[in-house]
Amino acid sequence: MIGKHKVIVQNKRIRYEFEIIRNITILQGDSATGKTTLVEMIEEHMNRGKDSMVDVQCDKKCVVIGGSTWKGQLSEIRDSIVFIDEGNQFVLSKEFAKIIQMTDNYYVIVNREGLPNLPYSVTEIYGIRNSGKFGNLKQTYQYFYKLYNYELAEGIIEPNLIITEDSNSGYQFFKNICDEKGLRCYSANGKSNIASLISNISDNEVSLVVVDGAAFGSEINKIKILISKKKNIKLYLPESFEWIILSSGVINDSEIKNIINRTYNYVESSDYFSWEQFFYKILVEKTNGTYLAYSKSKINDSYLHGKAREAILKIIDKVNVK
Repeated sequence: MIGKHKVIVQNKRIRYEFEIIRNITILQGDSATGKTTLVEMIEEHMNRGKDSMVDVQCDKKCVVIGGSTWKGQLSEIRDSIVFIDEGNQFVLSKEFAKIIQMTDNYYVIVNREGLPNLPYSVTEIYGIRNSGKFGNLKQTYQYFYKLYNYELAEGIIEPNLIITEDSNSGYQFFKNICDEKGLRCYSANGKSNIASLISNISDNEVSLVVVDGAAFGSEINKIKILISKKKNIKLYLPESFEWIILSSGVINDSEIKNIINRTYNYVESSDYFSWEQFFYKILVEKTNGTYLAYSKSKINDSYLHGKAREAILKIIDKVNVK
């Protein structure tokens, strides 16, 4: 599946309206906010059609799976938006992650815990809000709202320590900058190690933590709690380091702007488990055979100097390391 898909689910009492743009969307939030009600309404429509008195509008089929027979249910579903309610523990398993990676569906999963085996974006974690009555039908109108954004930092930060998620090109770029400016830069060697590193940062050290937002969803709540107790730590969550480069304008290609602004129109869910993978592929393709040829394992020196470096730093405009 590819693209942005609007979903409207309603009966005489309640109306949900939202858009899905990625293969994995997470619904979280407090009890009694309508998450399970949404799934139940879709399931009722799926099982009883018009007799359910539930209207589901979408250009893709909306279905619900759950219980011990989830694998068999999923094997019959193609090119659909699949809803999974809270309490289905199979969403935590590596088997579930492996199976859905090979499908062309989008998934909306209700779960308050992090799902460490799924690479979902921090910007696709939603709560549900009630905006009051809707029209003359006296419906309660429900809509999704983002729980997290790309940046939790406000204002300009001047860090003396930068921590990156991994040890690849992104880390190498920031390490080069830090070495030049006499700052420290560490690699966490994986998103699961970010929390322990943050816990060990002293209270008098201004620190910036840079992670790939496109696949950091499972860790974000834990990290947010830690950072709330340490006011000297700021979090920056771009889609990925490759996204930063593509967004910087350093590559002269007319298609890139459209790709960045409407990524959902380019990412086929059965080909890419996360947008992070997609941005890497696009950057490699767009720079192949040029002086900016990109490698994830070792940063091309061209990105460390001159206009390329300045363009990348300009994208990270809330971080002053110049």
